[in-house]
Amino acid sequence: MPSILKFLRAYHAVLAILVVLAYATGETGRIHAWLGYGVAGAIVLRLVAAATGLRHLGLSRFYPIFDGLKLGNAMTHPAISRTLLAAIAACLIGVTASGIAMDRGRAIGVATINAPAPPEAGGGERGSSGSGRRRDADRGGGVLDELHEWFANLLVLLVGAHVAYLLLFKRPLARFMLFIDKPRS
Repeated sequence: MPSILKFLRAYHAVLAILVVLAYATGETGRIHAWLGYGVAGAIVLRLVAAATGLRHLGLSRFYPIFDGLKLGNAMTHPAISRTLLAAIAACLIGVTASGIAMDRGRAIGVATINAPAPPEAGGGERGSSGSGRRRDADRGGGVLDELHEWFANLLVLLVGAHVAYLLLFKRPLARFMLFIDKPRS
């Protein structure tokens, strides 16, 4: 089991770093898209790991179970943590899927036939360097772009709530996931 816990901690760290970098580079075009594809790869890796059937890697950890939830244990009951995890997973999948839908494979060189060609250097808002925020038409359009940004901003709020919850009510778990404490044997 310690190797499973090491995998979970490493996976969590890699995913967190990818997500933070993707959010921070939201206006940088191709770098942002590459990081988004990295997040998509991490999501697929997690789904493959869940398919192994190992209890600690299963997707059931994302399903809130409200049995035993009372006013006295409401803040420390696993349903709170699992609800946050499920919401974070849903937003992460939403922001990643909408980003891939907008990019249509251009950033990784496998553009679909329907994908418009990138604007010429000096055109649009990209400038001659090819970086910077792309025009809505180049990014895939208004509604998809708005949905992508909405999921991203909601994800930031949920991750903040997740971190605050762990630090306030589940400090040993937070210390473990942040590589401060070693796993118990």
